[in-house]
Amino acid sequence: MAFWSRLFKKRKKREREGIAEDWENLVYDRSDVDFQDEEQRSRYITNCLEQMAEAAKEIHLLTEEYTQVTSYLTDMEEIEALPDQEREGLNKIARQLLAQEQECERYRGKENRMGDNEYYQMRKQENEIQEGIDKLKECERYGNLVRQDLKRLDRERSAYEYRRVELETMMNNFRGMSVIFITAFTICMVLLVILQFAFEMDTKMGYLLAAGAVVVAVAVLFARYTDSEKELGRVERAVNKLIQLQNKVKIRYVNNKNLQEYLRIKYDTESAAALEKLWVQYQQEKEERKEFAEAEAKTEYFQKLLVDKMNNYRVVSPERWVSQPQALLDPREMVEIRHALILRRQALRKQMEYNNGVAETARKEVMDIAGKYPAYAGEILAMVDKYDVD
Repeated sequence: MAFWSRLFKKRKKREREGIAEDWENLVYDRSDVDFQDEEQRSRYITNCLEQMAEAAKEIHLLTEEYTQVTSYLTDMEEIEALPDQEREGLNKIARQLLAQEQECERYRGKENRMGDNEYYQMRKQENEIQEGIDKLKECERYGNLVRQDLKRLDRERSAYEYRRVELETMMNNFRGMSVIFITAFTICMVLLVILQFAFEMDTKMGYLLAAGAVVVAVAVLFARYTDSEKELGRVERAVNKLIQLQNKVKIRYVNNKNLQEYLRIKYDTESAAALEKLWVQYQQEKEERKEFAEAEAKTEYFQKLLVDKMNNYRVVSPERWVSQPQALLDPREMVEIRHALILRRQALRKQMEYNNGVAETARKEVMDIAGKYPAYAGEILAMVDKYDVD
């Protein structure tokens, strides 16, 4: 009876067709996890906690940059809120600084290798351009590796899903064959009974042959069905492990993609190669402009004067404004700078929200498991506490 019940039992329906390249959404599938098994339970909980830890680490790194960008926006609000008299004094210095910068431009008789807009944009970020190039190169390199990993995992998962369909088809065929054998055996027995009692024939050998045939057929079916069922279990466990591994790689993929997007916005570039090319042009341009040291010295004087003036106010980063005095005089440029900062902050917030979501989803998953398996709640909470301490 146990065999027939296993043979004909219905397996749950699964979604198998067309595994999309879904590399951002996390998947939690504990249907094939035996939480009574300590190793499987610990591995699943540890996977969730590792996701929480990785998300927390990413949030910590993003918070510093977010605070800096916010401080720039706060400085803009402080400057725009200055009384008219104070603002006029600040604008006077800005006009003098701007005039000196224009004087420097008149010394540049020959055609520059790069436009002034690009030059001053690079100049504003000069101290961090090389770091930005290195980060973008690393992001692009790492992004290619992660995409390769995700494609490989997708291929492996597709292969396992295909094998699972094959195995379940085979098991369905075995069930159909068993019905055919039983039906044939029943018909054979009826015919033998008719021959024995209606025609008084000796059918003992027929009974033996029919019984032997059905026993052999059932034994072969049982062995094949059992082997297929064991292999199906191994395939399902492998798929579950792949899902957990994909979750980890997806987090890295999304964080890396968002970081690339943020760096491209921050440095106004399309790629590390484009930024590096512009950086080389800037260095050549800067070397040529050294002959204008005297005019630049005057410019530096007014820059220092501007910083000293801003230090009298609640401006956190006055040095940032020495390279963009025009923004103090032209509201339109101030709006453009604010827009660029807001885009940077939105990109950072997007990353932070994603990682907060990852951590919260993983936390809910752990808490849900603890609630559904109260016998292991203490052990699970102890693992959570250990990760919190670490």
